[in-house]
Amino acid sequence: MAPLTTFLSRLVGLVTLLAALALVTHRQTTVETVTAIVHTQPLLLILGIGFVMAGLAIVLGHNVWSGGVLPVLVTLIGWITLIRGLLLLFLSPEAIAGLFERIHFEQFFYLYIAISLAAGGYLTYGGFRPTRKFLP
Repeated sequence: MAPLTTFLSRLVGLVTLLAALALVTHRQTTVETVTAIVHTQPLLLILGIGFVMAGLAIVLGHNVWSGGVLPVLVTLIGWITLIRGLLLLFLSPEAIAGLFERIHFEQFFYLYIAISLAAGGYLTYGGFRPTRKFLP
């Protein structure tokens, strides 16, 4: 496995796992905070720029669509992050609020956290899993 794939899977995996665990322990605060952010245009701009930077960093450095599930998942997360950032930058605040309402964040909170935990767990495991070295 490429060193960059290993690094990014560890980084993204651990951040995702730790953030999801923190969010699930403070469910009501998380729901209130995310709802407030969605309705605060300056924060959406800052988050959009941050997501574009993070997404572009992954896409430019690791645009790998073969070699197994782990490298493809890292690349896919980079593209999703980039697209999310672009949506935050270019959609109107009303459109963003409408999208947020349609995903029923509070109602499906635990489902979204479970998806994050699963992805973070897989990335972390894949990044720290010992690699087999074949002897010639």
